Amino acid sequence: MAKEHFDAVVVGAGPAGAAAAYTMAKAGLSVVLLDRGEFPGAKNMFGGIIYRHELEELIPGCTQERTFPVERHITEQRYWLLGPESVVSIGHKHERFNSEPYNAWSTFRVKFDPWLAGKAEEAGALPIYQTVATGLIRDRSGRVIGVHTDREDGDLYADVVVIADGVNSLLAEELGVHRTWRPDEVSLAVKEVIALPRETIEERFNLEGREGTTIEFLGATSQGMTGLGFLYTNRESISLGIGVMVSDLMRSGVKPYELLESVKAHPMIRRLIKGGETKEYSAHMIPEGAWRSMPKLAGDGWVICGDAAQMVNFVHREGTNLAMASGRMAGETIVEAKANGDLSAQALAAYERRVRESFVGKDLKKIQRMPEFLASQDPKQLFDGLIGALNEAAFRFFTVDSRPKAQTHKEIMQDLIQAAGGPGGLLRLAWRGWRAING
Repeated sequence: MAKEHFDAVVVGAGPAGAAAAYTMAKAGLSVVLLDRGEFPGAKNMFGGIIYRHELEELIPGCTQERTFPVERHITEQRYWLLGPESVVSIGHKHERFNSEPYNAWSTFRVKFDPWLAGKAEEAGALPIYQTVATGLIRDRSGRVIGVHTDREDGDLYADVVVIADGVNSLLAEELGVHRTWRPDEVSLAVKEVIALPRETIEERFNLEGREGTTIEFLGATSQGMTGLGFLYTNRESISLGIGVMVSDLMRSGVKPYELLESVKAHPMIRRLIKGGETKEYSAHMIPEGAWRSMPKLAGDGWVICGDAAQMVNFVHREGTNLAMASGRMAGETIVEAKANGDLSAQALAAYERRVRESFVGKDLKKIQRMPEFLASQDPKQLFDGLIGALNEAAFRFFTVDSRPKAQTHKEIMQDLIQAAGGPGGLLRLAWRGWRAING
């Protein structure tokens, strides 16, 4: 490979990297889009939901294209609090979600990533896949001027390197801005794609045509660990998975695949996937440190986007839209800096300001106390005890017998208070939880 010089090298062709490459290439910059996978998405995994707004912000009209690679548009969202044999459910379904422009879709990264990276290629980005960026190239002043790759004579030189290589970013670690994440700052998500006939899915979830449903669940399925599960309907399959904190997995000794098998055996989930055939199994680390774990985002010759910068809103299960937004903002900053003839660290710092002033920074700052809150709680008490007590309370509330209702209601409240550690415990939990999701 010839040692050419480019305006930018983007390391990682996921949503963040592809968005950055598209933005710069569209503006006329020479851009390399580098990825270690055989194709974009080959090494990636996510739950399976993408949102319209950020896509349209990046590429207006793209969600109306015939080639837009989605499974079902989401018309219903449910939240489940699971006891060992029960569920307390809250959800919302609206006909406006069933009218274009749709709000969200289920999809597969193995289809979505090549499509988005293809947009960058169409705009002029040079794709180089099956290639690993093994290190950064710097000049004598320490400025990043390119990347080493695992190809023979494969060094790539550029004015700016966009680091978008995921949660375990080796390049960010080399820069010294990406420390090794603590086990309570990342979760491990495991997922299966389970094939089912289209008619079966639509019957079980009360769907018509290309309508889709999402279910997020917590409680008994995480086996006393801090975790969140998900179930998304695809056209002819179900995406089912769960993510739990790595620190809890280490303490429990539970294997990730054992955890997922337990999820599949829960009576409320078992009936939804009955008769299905597992077609795919995957696992992936998810950054959950939020605002307080975000590294420095820009420096002399480099910027960091997406998961590599801990940009995941785990409370609202959003990651892909934050990745695309950060990639777009990084690309816009580099385009402006190039036009001004100033690619200094000071000029690239405008990217960090963009992020902080956008919904990405504001949303991550809003939940900045949530990791600390979860780490301070006993997950077994919170996810088994309290949620289990809530399910038992619901069972007793809806059971009709000869007992006076006032007595039943009093006992229900006493049990809930006891599960929370007493009256003071319930109030403290409510107050700390409220503060944790409000910055």
